[in-house]
Amino acid sequence: MSKKTLNRNLHKAKDAKNDEFYTQLPDIENELKHYKGQFRGKVVYCNCDDPFESNFFKYFAANFNALGLKKLITASYVKSPIVGGQLPLFEMEGLKPSGKEPFRIEIKEVTDINNDGAINLKDVEYLLKHDKNTATTLRDNGDFHSDECVKLLKKADIVVTNPPFSLFREYVEQLIKFDKKFLILGDLNAITYKEIFKLIKENKLWLGYDNGGTKWFQVPDDYDIKTESRKKIVNGVKYFSMGRILWFTNLDTTKRHGKLNLYKKYTSKEYPKYDNYNAIEVSKTADIPMNYNGKIGVPITFIDKYSPEQFEIIGLLADKREKSEALIQGTPTYLDEQHKKYVGAIVNGKATYARIIIKKCK
Repeated sequence: MSKKTLNRNLHKAKDAKNDEFYTQLPDIENELKHYKGQFRGKVVYCNCDDPFESNFFKYFAANFNALGLKKLITASYVKSPIVGGQLPLFEMEGLKPSGKEPFRIEIKEVTDINNDGAINLKDVEYLLKHDKNTATTLRDNGDFHSDECVKLLKKADIVVTNPPFSLFREYVEQLIKFDKKFLILGDLNAITYKEIFKLIKENKLWLGYDNGGTKWFQVPDDYDIKTESRKKIVNGVKYFSMGRILWFTNLDTTKRHGKLNLYKKYTSKEYPKYDNYNAIEVSKTADIPMNYNGKIGVPITFIDKYSPEQFEIIGLLADKREKSEALIQGTPTYLDEQHKKYVGAIVNGKATYARIIIKKCK
């Protein structure tokens, strides 16, 4: 391995460790309620999650029978930095590992020991006492790239997790490579990544349901949060809000088949054209004109309302450094020293944020 490759891998490992954010159970419940019929008879894999700390594991263990799962697999990436701080699932003496080794758990059966028709904490605690369920250490560090974790991935039908945001591109690339269904969390700006946008344009990836409001993630006590408004401590537990975090998926949703109700009419005064591309600027998705059939530039938040049955995605008007057949290369326009290489959306000499270029379907 070259020194350059080694340094790059070390940086990636550090970044992944720095963005270990633990998703709250209500956020998982609010999203997963929309997909229940799609999980029956499936093998679900929650990687990048400490099985002893993850709310994803807690959700699927508690709803194993209700969802009709075939198997639940979860694997951690090294030792959880919030060990003991989130879930009381495995508090029985001797059950939880005390070392730094990553673990995997495979659940094949969840028994309703109380025969009350519901899975409660006692039922979940019984999981690893059941002969059909196993908990074993991983030989490697639990990195999703490792051969060990790839083998687990190959067994799965659907992957549900919160992957390290710093590794989002290559994480999605792996899911696509192995043709897996998935429901994962990612940052809004991931839409502009050339690899992700290409999948969106080709209708191989879209957004889930619960993409509004603020999501708070549990972080280690020593995690540095510089902005006070993005930090809160509840009962001694530290939480961080990263801004707009979305659900990315290739599971079918009713949402993506619903059409926007357009009501505004086009005028050249209200909808100027870009200086460097033949399309009109629409700064809010709700303002897309009903009677314009040419190319339209919209903010990246449009993807949350996008229906492939109503609009065709032409490409992304963005910085020329992101090169892809899915991206549009606008005419270079010199604005000032800061923007001299900018070839994204420009209106009346002013650069805007990246714009998705769309057109109404015929």
